[in-house]
Amino acid sequence: MIGLALRNLWRNQRRSATTLLAMMIGMLSILLFGGYSRTVYYGLETDFVGRTGHLQLQRKDYFWFGSGDPQGYSLHDYQQLADEIRLDPVLAPLLRVVTPVLQFGGIAGNFDAGLSKLVIVQGVDVAAQNEMRRWNDYQLAITPDLLSMDPKVPNEAEIGVGVARMLQLCSQLTLPDCPAQEVNNEGSPDVGGSLLSADIAALATSQSDPSSPATSGAQLELLAASTGGAPNVNRLQINRAVTTGAKELDEVYLAMLLPQAQQLLYGEPGQQVTALQIQLQHSSDLELARSRLQQLIAEKWAAQPLEVHDFQTLNPAFGQITGMFAAIFGFITILISAIVLFTVGNTMSMAVLERTVEIGTLRTLGLRRSGIRRLFVSEGLLLGLTGAGLGTIMSLFFAALINQAGFSWVPPGNSNPVPITIRLWGEHQMLLSIAVTVVVVATISAWWPARRAAKQDVVDALRYV
Repeated sequence: MIGLALRNLWRNQRRSATTLLAMMIGMLSILLFGGYSRTVYYGLETDFVGRTGHLQLQRKDYFWFGSGDPQGYSLHDYQQLADEIRLDPVLAPLLRVVTPVLQFGGIAGNFDAGLSKLVIVQGVDVAAQNEMRRWNDYQLAITPDLLSMDPKVPNEAEIGVGVARMLQLCSQLTLPDCPAQEVNNEGSPDVGGSLLSADIAALATSQSDPSSPATSGAQLELLAASTGGAPNVNRLQINRAVTTGAKELDEVYLAMLLPQAQQLLYGEPGQQVTALQIQLQHSSDLELARSRLQQLIAEKWAAQPLEVHDFQTLNPAFGQITGMFAAIFGFITILISAIVLFTVGNTMSMAVLERTVEIGTLRTLGLRRSGIRRLFVSEGLLLGLTGAGLGTIMSLFFAALINQAGFSWVPPGNSNPVPITIRLWGEHQMLLSIAVTVVVVATISAWWPARRAAKQDVVDALRYV
């Protein structure tokens, strides 16, 4: 039956070739977009995991209320928690980095210019954070954006370009495309600004470390409310301004060393942070690590209420962006499948019409109705298998050409251009699922013409002209 179906397809080579070409182009469209979607997915995961880790251990309800009360939702004895995580026999083989982070709100000011604004402060361990940002489990062609602070210089920090722009630090940081604010000579805001500058400068001087070397260049004062409610100020040396890819984040971002952040918020470097970031070797181990951490919370860490969140919960944009690409991919798949359905259906309908006498002859020779159906369904199956195979080969070829072309773009949430790549090699599940979809659609589209062919009356088929 398969050999007979193959000869029938070969008999009308032009129509069969046109049908195969339509199927191959459909496969090419689906797989190229699918490969690009996989690249976007892996790129977003790499970025979010590099910045926040796969999992975070937080005090219970910090995720909902902690940004307004970081002192009340701090982790105590985080060093002991981190050591127990690193030494746990289940977690140890899975881990890559375990590092604390302290996040809170403050007021950054260039009070010599009478300017200040709200910022979100991140106190970090620079070495551990840079190691996290080097995570590249999917071998993407990206360069990680590493933190620039020197752990040996306690007052160093980096800010977003929006913070630098609003505090008029662009000239000190030599930032291009950074507009200067027009000076407003009306009213007397400068008087208040100069008085505030003197007060803050005195407080910053009293709080500064006398052993720190004198610095020059871009500086700002960071004001925060300490645990007791009293204001606390640190004077920071800004070594660079970075862009996060989002204007609203650029205007609030400030990163500094963890001990300095603890000194600012708690009054002294201590045993409190707002979260422990946990990065794994591979994302496939996330559920195992989460289950083990929840078990440790229930059995060993019941003294303080804790909870675990994964990177998708901490970064809702990840699910939103990947969900959008998944919806577009599904829509394209349905659209192309409909085109294949009608293309193969039209081809088989024409074959039934042209071979009416042949169908009558086969029935006269004893072939049953089910045999007629199997014959035409076999032709649809062969078309689907051939189209899926050739379409997959063509998609791999075009993906390789695009990957070597050197195209790039700046995706949402990124500040630097990234290469446009189509990730098909190694995506066996996607390749197989799309190929099976095309084969099934082609086979189903041949079933209705085959059913109509099988229902023909033998006498009417033999005298058809």
